[in-house]
Amino acid sequence: MAIIVALLAMLMMSILGAALVLTTSSEATIAANFRTAREGLYAADAAVELAIAHLGATPDWNAILEGAAQSPFVDGPPAGARTLADGSALDLGETLNVLNCRKVTACSASELGASTAQRPWGANNPVWRLFVYGPLSSLLQAHAVRSVYYVIVLAADDPSENDGNPLRDGDDEANAGSGVLELRAEAFGPRGARQVVELTVARPAEAGQHAVRVVSWRLIR
Repeated sequence: MAIIVALLAMLMMSILGAALVLTTSSEATIAANFRTAREGLYAADAAVELAIAHLGATPDWNAILEGAAQSPFVDGPPAGARTLADGSALDLGETLNVLNCRKVTACSASELGASTAQRPWGANNPVWRLFVYGPLSSLLQAHAVRSVYYVIVLAADDPSENDGNPLRDGDDEANAGSGVLELRAEAFGPRGARQVVELTVARPAEAGQHAVRVVSWRLIR
């Protein structure tokens, strides 16, 4: 009986030890995921701040909407695959196409202007363009930012502007979308980590071309 009781006690202690190890490892994983998520949010926010600064220095926003102008912070052509810190691949062209027409292949003109549940504005649907893209670690001088995140910022015309041309920023002051752009910042991290922030920014005519203010900011979950 003593041996049986001792074995049962050892079994109970083993179960308690295993439960303690599992709880500790789960807590560590939760903390690591929270830290990674917060770092992704800060990375997306940093990319947005950079994009806003470069928007203020760009006199003609039409060049951005047409895809002819980009931020100085880019790491090559606005297409093709990029290798993330964990070895996985991010295809910039596919990411852009999914946002514009919900598929990875190139979008046709009819697909860009189609009214859908996600894009109900028809001819005024935003056509997203890559404006900022690159590893966050190369944002400042070497080793100033130690981040594993790759960031992109896309720009598009405000869909409330009803001129039927998403590649031109209206110059009609009576138009609600004149001098207004939509920005979408995405931060890609290890193990599929991703944070997305969307903003509406405006350039008030009376404040001069270098002034850009944030009209709205929202975290996409």
